Amino acid sequence: QVQLVESGGGLTQAGDSLTLSCTASGGAFSLWTMGWFRQIPGEEREFVAAISWGTGSTAYADSVKGRFAVSRDDAKNTVYLRMNSLVHQDTAVYYCAARRPGVHMAVPPRTERAYNYWGQGTQVTVSS
Repeated sequence: QVQLVESGGGLTQAGDSLTLSCTASGGAFSLWTMGWFRQIPGEEREFVAAISWGTGSTAYADSVKGRFAVSRDDAKNTVYLRMNSLVHQDTAVYYCAARRPGVHMAVPPRTERAYNYWGQGTQVTVSS
């Protein structure tokens, strides 16, 4: 019954910016930690960014820190990923993930196993 739907992906060029959105339904969004992961075909899915409930603490992969920004709007049940200074290596399918309420952590988790629900993914392609 819980659904996560990503949007905002597409084709862009190096140096450009893009914002992804993920809208949740069927659960208490304001209590969920929300994460973003990405996957290149043939490669393992990797952590990108996440934001906790309550405090809104964030975490970023080293490869995107300083370029990407994750935020949330609980009134709209939506989490965003603002991607700036895109490079070809950012090309991947981006997935939204949600973690059910549990132990309150200072920072959100970076592992796939920590998240319970996943969106269908949205393709981001950055031309060089």
